[in-house]
Amino acid sequence: MTTQAGRLLLYAPNVHTGGGFVLLQSLLAAWPAGQPFVAWLDDRARARLSLPEGAQVTWVQAAAGSRLKAEFTLAAEARASDRLLCFHGLPPLRRVAARVWLFQQNRNYLGQVPLADFGWKTRQRLRFEQAVSRWLRSRVARYWVQTPSMARAVQAWYGPQPADIRVLPFAPPAPATSLTPAAAGGRAWDFVYVADGEAHKNHRTLVQAWRHLADQGLRPSLALTLSERDAGLAAWVQAQASEQGLHITNLGPRSHAEVLALYRQARALVFPSKGESFGLPLIEARQAGLPILAGELDFVRDVCEPAQTFDPASAVSIARAVQRFLGQAEPPLEPALAAGFLQALFAPDA
Repeated sequence: MTTQAGRLLLYAPNVHTGGGFVLLQSLLAAWPAGQPFVAWLDDRARARLSLPEGAQVTWVQAAAGSRLKAEFTLAAEARASDRLLCFHGLPPLRRVAARVWLFQQNRNYLGQVPLADFGWKTRQRLRFEQAVSRWLRSRVARYWVQTPSMARAVQAWYGPQPADIRVLPFAPPAPATSLTPAAAGGRAWDFVYVADGEAHKNHRTLVQAWRHLADQGLRPSLALTLSERDAGLAAWVQAQASEQGLHITNLGPRSHAEVLALYRQARALVFPSKGESFGLPLIEARQAGLPILAGELDFVRDVCEPAQTFDPASAVSIARAVQRFLGQAEPPLEPALAAGFLQALFAPDA
């Protein structure tokens, strides 16, 4: 933004899906009138973004040559009086004159999710991105994060020397209306999970929980939003649903407006993710008045008060949280006295 400190440049060459894209849309919609807008944006998002008036945009394609060219044009454009907001979570590969601010919304760059959970190609990409994050962190003047738990994670990753980390959460405006009894009557799904198929999103454990529920005679409906790039996971989910008679449906990727409508069609959001920098669906579900079932984790408590919590590493724990929400909780074990235990041991058929 134009101040005595100069312009604010926006660098977001890989932001085109998911929560990052929704936040980018919100940022552009709120851009102050009359402030210069100089940005490097992902070409895959071009048709879906509304740009500020007079925007100067370099569209970056998903190819190594285009990404490298963007680095050169960025270095040529940036001035010492500018601030550069790296919205894609990585510092620039080339040194720039501007003061570098990094919006960190990806815990994977911090190495906090085991790489073994990912496919081979994704593991190689993440290793490179983690190396870039660490090698070039000295170029970052300030990290911007969305939650206190993410601030702690960045500091722990950064090392013993204090980093300049600012917590300033933002999200799209709340929907104009929240869930109402009339809307609740038309719910099509018991639960929804709005997430892509990245390993930390934990879909496989969630499906295993639905299998456990089926063993207990419960078959609640569940809607997922896996995209085309998650075809392997989506096929596995479909196979599990068919074999076990589970009421799980993959609706495919949803636009932001369709996601908000989906919340109005469900009884609750289930969110088994193992780690998020923000957890935008938690915010959106809370704004919509939708009950939330989520892991008992710091990032969850940063942004919402879930109706039920669970251990996201345990399918049984997830299933039990669902049972409690549905009012069909398993009764706790009632231990017998030692005499009863001995009686069983001395029984003739022991």
